[in-house]
Amino acid sequence: MTTPPPHWTGADPDSRWVSEAHDVAVLIGEEAAEHDRLGDFVADACAVLRDRGFTSMLVPAELGGGGASYPEACASLATLARGCPATALTLSMHTHLVAFQVWRHRHDLPAPVLAKVVDGAILISTGAADWTESNGTAVAVDGGFRVTARKSPSSGCPAGDILVSSARWDDAPDGPKVIHFAAPFASEGVSIDETWDTMGMRATGSHTVVLDDVFVPEAAVSLTREPGWHPVFNIVVGAALPLIMSVYVGVAEEAAERSIAYAAKRRDTEIVAPLVGRMLNRLHVSQDAIGTTVALADDLRFANTDEHAAQSFSRKTVASEAAIDTVRLAMEAAGGVAYSTSAGIERLFRDVHGSLYHPLTAARQEMFSGRLALGLEPVAG
Repeated sequence: MTTPPPHWTGADPDSRWVSEAHDVAVLIGEEAAEHDRLGDFVADACAVLRDRGFTSMLVPAELGGGGASYPEACASLATLARGCPATALTLSMHTHLVAFQVWRHRHDLPAPVLAKVVDGAILISTGAADWTESNGTAVAVDGGFRVTARKSPSSGCPAGDILVSSARWDDAPDGPKVIHFAAPFASEGVSIDETWDTMGMRATGSHTVVLDDVFVPEAAVSLTREPGWHPVFNIVVGAALPLIMSVYVGVAEEAAERSIAYAAKRRDTEIVAPLVGRMLNRLHVSQDAIGTTVALADDLRFANTDEHAAQSFSRKTVASEAAIDTVRLAMEAAGGVAYSTSAGIERLFRDVHGSLYHPLTAARQEMFSGRLALGLEPVAG
């Protein structure tokens, strides 16, 4: 990886966080292929990230964190992805939960979790599994709830300290509800079922977290809502998608660079040159789409609106398709060597397809955006 920092994020080109991310990417890149081959969790890389402050980089300096701007966080994730996509994606899933709390802080709302992040806590999201309808069961008891559920995928859960999740409260007094809560991994009844075995992003440790009659005190419940779309998801989407998708743009950038190095050695220039040009076109589309979402996030000061969520969703779809196209063309432009594991491009090709499965999938995004444009209630489930 020799290209300059991700300019499309709008991050300060002299950012210490981006510079540090480059150094870490080189370090963790040495083991990325082996972790992918074995499908084991990038535990050592995550420990490095925690030790170097990346897990709290987005927490404002006045709260004891690293004080990184939102563009810096996105640029750091894209840079880390150049070395080890699985490590970068794992960090993004923690960081998007931090970003949600920073949004609250920017809007003068309580954000008590940030203090725990500064103290080193790793947050684990189950949002892709829960989304608007959630799953599992919550039963009201004295002082809180008893929750039973299986939550998958839960990226980074082997390193997790606090689970951020939700569950169905179907027998609520005034109709079915969903409760959102946080639960320490040390809680009785919380365990991990190692189910993650996938085509790409194999080392994220995105296993199933099992909650077996776990007690969740009332104080740990942050929101009780009706199933379906809720304004809280506008914040989640606006905070999360630029961070997560920055990882996949970084994957596409790395694939393009590797491809050009191999393509430059080919003799059939009349065939290769247009392929490289087309690859770069698609790379620029993915960069521009996510760069725009980063800018619209306004350093986590964006407004809580369905329209902002729709713009983020739409550009996520565009960026995902363009990033996948970039790596596919990288395979073709590099030639037969790209089909070999030794070139590393086929691993990136598998990893970049993970972008398809983060909310919303293309079909659901088009439904959401189309309904909103027609003046209808948005549907994301």
